[in-house]
Amino acid sequence: RQGASHTRAWRAQAENIRMARLTHSYMTGEGSGQLLYETIGTCFDRIVTQHPGNPALIVRHQGVRWSYQELKRQVDRLATGLLALGIKPGDRVGVWGPNGYEWVMTQFATAKIGAILVNVNPAYRLYELEYVLNKVECKAIIAAEKFKSSEYLNMLNALAPELSSCEPGYLRAEKLPHLMTVIRMGDEKSPGMFNFEEVCSLGKEEHFARLDELAPELGPDDAINIQFTSGTTGNPKGATLTHCNILNNGYEAGAGMGLTPDDRLCIPVPLYHCFGMVLGVLAAVTHGATIVFAAPVYDPLSTLEAVQAEKCTALHGVPTMFVTELDHPDFENFDLSTLRTGIFAGAPCPEDLMRRIIGDMHMENVLIGYGQTEVSPINHMTLPEDSLENRTQTVGRPIPHIEIKIVDADNRVVPIGEQGEICTRGYSVMKGYWNDDEKTTEAIVDGWLHSGDLGTMNEHGYVRITGRIKDMIIRGGENIYPREIEEFLFTHPKVSEAQVFGVPDPKMGEEVCAWIQLKSGETATEEEIRDFCKGQISHFKIPRYVRFVDEYPMTVTGKIRKIDMTAMMAEELRQGAA
Repeated sequence: RQGASHTRAWRAQAENIRMARLTHSYMTGEGSGQLLYETIGTCFDRIVTQHPGNPALIVRHQGVRWSYQELKRQVDRLATGLLALGIKPGDRVGVWGPNGYEWVMTQFATAKIGAILVNVNPAYRLYELEYVLNKVECKAIIAAEKFKSSEYLNMLNALAPELSSCEPGYLRAEKLPHLMTVIRMGDEKSPGMFNFEEVCSLGKEEHFARLDELAPELGPDDAINIQFTSGTTGNPKGATLTHCNILNNGYEAGAGMGLTPDDRLCIPVPLYHCFGMVLGVLAAVTHGATIVFAAPVYDPLSTLEAVQAEKCTALHGVPTMFVTELDHPDFENFDLSTLRTGIFAGAPCPEDLMRRIIGDMHMENVLIGYGQTEVSPINHMTLPEDSLENRTQTVGRPIPHIEIKIVDADNRVVPIGEQGEICTRGYSVMKGYWNDDEKTTEAIVDGWLHSGDLGTMNEHGYVRITGRIKDMIIRGGENIYPREIEEFLFTHPKVSEAQVFGVPDPKMGEEVCAWIQLKSGETATEEEIRDFCKGQISHFKIPRYVRFVDEYPMTVTGKIRKIDMTAMMAEELRQGAA
């Protein structure tokens, strides 16, 4: 099989590279054969032809068990329905909700008609939702009714009260001027909205004919996905990715895991992240493997149950997911012996945790992945034969067809072992940030994507992450940029100044802390600040710790020293825990 031979060739070349010794921090991940230079739709249809009866999608919480042939039938129903609604190539279509079959259908249906899928974080609140929909001029959005504390349809009605009186597909909202169509998931109907199943039934013969006509008109380098990543200047930036970007990144991730049509990949990570939709869905589909969803959002018990019941061979996760699975009181009662591989990403893997994943979860071939949304999303990966040290102390080496260099402040490649900024060049680098040339030019220089992450490369090409140029917080695998939260806190009528930074946390990696200066004469409580954030920004961005201060530690030149604030707060928390 092509995938298996590709993997063997990759590993043979990796062994040759391992024996070589680099002198400078520059390396190309050698790959065999050509990239998949085709659209997602073409690739999907090809895989369906090759494996029509193989299980494609299992969604346990929705009772869905579809073969590849049935998944294609459902995808084409939605694709033709969207065409019937007037969605055209290049139109932006948002998807907003937890993991489910509707999300997967939308991912492939939009790709097949050339619409650009906009991933809307399920944790978004009004402030963020309004911004992202207007930033990319979303023409349509497919949304769940609600999940947990997120009332998705209520939030849409709050931003677009015109929904209550408009005909579906003819929304004209003052706050969301580009949004014309709202499609709701679930069985019920809502004023001004189409029902998801209703849209799937709209396609007529001419729309199916148009779907066939579109296939050769679309190109691998067309933009097909916008994923929002928080920016240090405040508002999220829309990383714009192509068919070629994410299709090949998914394929290479699957090849690294050695996936075949006999594998079943359990995906507990969210689909709105590249981890879920690329390293999960596309990694499985490009190799004809089976996708398994245990629950709408991560739950350790549901994940363990799914792995056992569906005999999953691969499992993805961020550190907190593996920790909560291993520490679950019923862990010993589950048979996980079918597991073999999967991807661990989001933060470095401690050696003890890696030993438990390999030993107690039988994931001898688990891989470490590293990258960022802007590179679709991984540019480094370990391989199963890598030593335990390299699988815990490094993020591996460049993946096939990708160039990596580590540079100093003057953009010069540094010698082996010296720290610098990690940069990426190759097929996986995004087209740019949607409608933001300035930020795109800052991030991509001469084709090289500058990550903002600091690292070192050893003589065999293994990269170790050593820090961040920017003060990003990583909380439970979520990237959080303090400036975005600071600018929101500035809108509080009592707040004069806010500084946000991360503090160490044994479970989440880091937690969000805000030091706030109030306006003269004002008083406030920690809870008042958190209540102000609720419903406006994502729950994981709401500061766990809030302190009111009269001044901040400064350098002699007047710059705020967050490093000192972090150290002072960490000491306070240590003393409190003692």
